[in-house]
Amino acid sequence: MGDFDFSVILDNLPFLIEGLGMTFLLTLLAIAGGLALGTLLALARLSGFAPLSMVAAAYTNFFRSLPLILVIFWFYFLVPLILGRPVGGFYSVLVAFILFEAAYYSEIIRAGISSVSSGQVAAARALGMSYWQTMGDVVLPQAFRAMTPVLLTQAIILFQDTSLVYVVGLKDFLVSAELVANRDQRLVEMFIFAAVVYLVFCLLGSYAVRRLQKRLAT
Repeated sequence: MGDFDFSVILDNLPFLIEGLGMTFLLTLLAIAGGLALGTLLALARLSGFAPLSMVAAAYTNFFRSLPLILVIFWFYFLVPLILGRPVGGFYSVLVAFILFEAAYYSEIIRAGISSVSSGQVAAARALGMSYWQTMGDVVLPQAFRAMTPVLLTQAIILFQDTSLVYVVGLKDFLVSAELVANRDQRLVEMFIFAAVVYLVFCLLGSYAVRRLQKRLAT
């Protein structure tokens, strides 16, 4: 550590920030898509229509039993073969993340919906509200408020998991740091810097979760 060179970090900071931007973009889009699909899956599992509930349950259990890196490989290598044309690293990885995260978000959302008192659901139906009106106006607002800390925790995990895109060569933050490290032969500096960046953002996210939990408890 005696010859630790900070200049290699400063000189390549624009390139590293560009990679970090890719990491955040992928994380945010995967969260948005995963929440949308996960909400639909949760509602399907809680519906009274048995075939729909079984399909949603099978989807959730299937993706939760697979390692994420395998799902990424599927969509990067197999889907282009099925479609007969290349999909591209970014879109194949994004679809893989959305479908994978939706399985976890659906379980979180299902638990949040189940935590809402059945009396409120009965009261809404007694007032003449439809199933979708009851879910949209009564149940989901309360459920999302209760499960927001857990959703944020899952978002932190997703932020860490985006580093797996190195397997398809997508230039995210970690891949950018690795490229600089190999080019300049400064592995110690770049990988320590990458670790510090991930640590800082994850600690900030964890702090936000704790603050939110205290506020919701109050």
